[in-house]
Amino acid sequence: MKTANHSNTIVEYRMSNVECRITPPSPRDRCRQRVNAIRYTLYAMLSAFLTLALSSCAGMSGYSDESLFPQDVASVRLEMFDNTTFRRGVEYELTDALAKRIEADTPYKIITSKNRADTVMTGQITNISEAGLSIERELGGVLEREVLVQAVVNWKNLKTGELLINNQSVTATASYTGQQNQDFKYASTLAVNKVAQKIVELMETKW
Repeated sequence: MKTANHSNTIVEYRMSNVECRITPPSPRDRCRQRVNAIRYTLYAMLSAFLTLALSSCAGMSGYSDESLFPQDVASVRLEMFDNTTFRRGVEYELTDALAKRIEADTPYKIITSKNRADTVMTGQITNISEAGLSIERELGGVLEREVLVQAVVNWKNLKTGELLINNQSVTATASYTGQQNQDFKYASTLAVNKVAQKIVELMETKW
């Protein structure tokens, strides 16, 4: 047998001679419960936001197993760069530096046979110049000079005909001073290696 007596503050239930009393929460308790519920909701939203932000930042910072270079390419045929300047021999230096950089910094292999290569890279040195950077006050002689090397490069996918790099201009500079037993050859070699590095950076996939 079950009986129930209702009042404004206490509800009583008697079941099997056991009396249970349920006291409704006070306005202060209800307010505290609401505050806790809002707090827990905010904590959950903040945690979800931080998780999403951290995962996005990790992707932007390069924490990925995917290669930075096109996946459908395995080899490159690198042709000797042309040289339209009067500074002869720099084209050999640039081609050699670029071949070494591709082998070291990319997943690709340098192949001499055009029939076996997936891609072909060609280029042209368009400018080699030098200019004074600083002048000695007393005698007016040049203390430091800067060498500029500029080249244009093309990279073509032989399977699809797509131009992966289309007539892209690359420029690099390096300086030298006679006070440290440096000369034009020293600076031009540094500039050529910088050009090779920039060309390899152009080979990376554009995200």
